[in-house]
Amino acid sequence: MSADPMILWLDDPAAARNPILGGKFSSLGDSTAAGLPVPPGFGITTCAYRAFMAETGLQEDAARVRRICADLPPEKITAQTRDLVTGILTRPLPPALEAEVRAAYAELARRTAMADVAVAVRSSGESEDLAGASFAGQYETFLWIQGADAVVDHMRRCWAGMFGDAVLSYRHNGEAVAATGDFAICVGVQHMVAARAAGVMFTLDPITGDRSKISIEACWGLGEGVVKGDVTPSQFLVDKVMFSVLKRKVAAQTEEYRFDAAAGRVDFLPLKMECSEASCLSDEEVLALARLAKRIEKDRGAPQDIEWAIGPDGRIAVLQVRPETVWSSKAARPIQPVTSPISHVLARMSGAVSTTKTPS
Repeated sequence: MSADPMILWLDDPAAARNPILGGKFSSLGDSTAAGLPVPPGFGITTCAYRAFMAETGLQEDAARVRRICADLPPEKITAQTRDLVTGILTRPLPPALEAEVRAAYAELARRTAMADVAVAVRSSGESEDLAGASFAGQYETFLWIQGADAVVDHMRRCWAGMFGDAVLSYRHNGEAVAATGDFAICVGVQHMVAARAAGVMFTLDPITGDRSKISIEACWGLGEGVVKGDVTPSQFLVDKVMFSVLKRKVAAQTEEYRFDAAAGRVDFLPLKMECSEASCLSDEEVLALARLAKRIEKDRGAPQDIEWAIGPDGRIAVLQVRPETVWSSKAARPIQPVTSPISHVLARMSGAVSTTKTPS
């Protein structure tokens, strides 16, 4: 591998924990190395982004925009970023970079045995996991992109998304995180799973913080329904030790996110009538997901937040893994002993409490 690779595949040994893949995609490199069922793909690295910005002369513009926007309200940011965003979308790409991106997409088509293979094109930023900050939903994601031309176009859109209102105005502990550092972005290109069902799961109970439970939220179709909040998800709670389904709450669903071949895009479309009241997961699938979640938590050594999908063939795919940040950041509280009348009686019977009166 060269010192500054433009392309890095998820199954490359160098991908695991590699910062040039950004937070999201380096995590998928870890998952791939661990043998998890991650769809194949490659990252257009932060090196590629930096090379483009340097060769087009946009690097200094980006630094200036960040300085200006650090203290601006969201509604005033667009006017400051318009020229920079236009430049990112239109200035010529370095020929070597464009050739590598097109060659990588052709290789993914070969690996999947699909001409014009459908891919998800996702932003994976260096700033995603800084100091507990969560950029979930701030950066760009594009689903069901087909063809090398479209991949190149959406790569540019992901780069431009670094300078969107939501990103530059995002604050953590009062600080405009993305606007205060020279952060780069990786663009992940990954085989698209035509999900029959999808969702998220936590290796603890997100309501109580109970680490002996695994919580699963699921919907029919692509997981955008759960992530965006457009669908009320079905909920399942699994005992992490006994692997029994403790709770199941099946939510009625009338629409799902899926690819619309006529429109050539992913859309929110009516769900088949027979599925609307039915569970999108069988108990066997719920338990298979729970076992996978427990394995991931064991490998990573801490509670995890996992995005997953189940394809038409019934196979589970891991789409994203990141640390759970709400309960994991809280200090554990010791359990306080409770003294009740019956516990006192039992203690006296065992001799733990003396009944002999002390002489006055």
